[in-house]
Amino acid sequence: MKKVAIVILNYNGAKFLTQFLPSVIKNASNAAIYVADNASTDNSVQILKEQFPDVQLIQLAINHGFAQGYNEALAQIDDATYFVLLNSDVEVTPNWIQPIVELMDSDPTIAACQPKIKDFYNKSYFEYAGAAGGFIDKLGYPFCRGRIFNVLEEDKGQYNDTVPVFWATGACMFVRADVYKQLGGFDGDFFAHMEEIDLCWRMQHAGYQIYYCGQSEVYHVGGGTLHKSNPHKTFLNFRNGLAMLYKNSSNNNLFLQVLTRLVLDGVAGAKFLFFDSWQDCWAVVRAHFNFYAQWKRWHQKRKTIIHKAHINHIYPHNIVWLHFAKGIKYYKDL
Repeated sequence: MKKVAIVILNYNGAKFLTQFLPSVIKNASNAAIYVADNASTDNSVQILKEQFPDVQLIQLAINHGFAQGYNEALAQIDDATYFVLLNSDVEVTPNWIQPIVELMDSDPTIAACQPKIKDFYNKSYFEYAGAAGGFIDKLGYPFCRGRIFNVLEEDKGQYNDTVPVFWATGACMFVRADVYKQLGGFDGDFFAHMEEIDLCWRMQHAGYQIYYCGQSEVYHVGGGTLHKSNPHKTFLNFRNGLAMLYKNSSNNNLFLQVLTRLVLDGVAGAKFLFFDSWQDCWAVVRAHFNFYAQWKRWHQKRKTIIHKAHINHIYPHNIVWLHFAKGIKYYKDL
């Protein structure tokens, strides 16, 4: 039995496995390493069997997406205290596991934790997917210490701390195995994107904390499966953002909260149309109609969550307004 199980979900990531799996193996001597293959159509499985025979392979029959793919894979691992959900496009460093495990060992209320996430191609800068710990604003828009929308900060030691945050990134997420399973894991209907924020929100409703540990550091390529300019990613981000807010918000004015979010999403759609691409604009429209069509499903899920009256670390203002109208670019200026 290994205390830590590192689980890499792979879909057509043969190139990343060849490039980054050696760093994981080298720097995870006391952990079990799994690759869960999400029905890849490239030669990922062949590479794993031939080049990495000591890595345990979980083969899924169909591509379940990120969210349900992890649920299916982690259901097959029942002897670990901590799961480390690690993207295939992440390079780890020599001391990336121990600081987080020690932190989580010291406080059983910490259900999830992330390391410092930096850019693989520009290693002095934080990376989009998580940076130095995630937060959301009052309308459910996510941002990070070290990253507000597309503005990334240089790492000058300003986030070398260990602090509670609102969400931990799915790119490199340490979670208590029992809590993950107790809460049903990720919401499989999300397919990909925002599912880690949704899970962290539900963890907090259940009385747990989410942390960032600046003593652990990894480097993330980002956009490995769905590039950020992909309209399907735009669809998932906007649809899942609405669903997450509706499911989890404890706000007494939930209807007004969701309505405001819909209006701001519409503004974002117009921006896509006039300054980016009509495909992204159409993705926002489709996201809204999909949210309406699935409302009953989201409502049933909302009813299963016991909502805490107050959740810490929700930013009480609107990050969209502050960033795009007021010009605020950095976390320290919020």
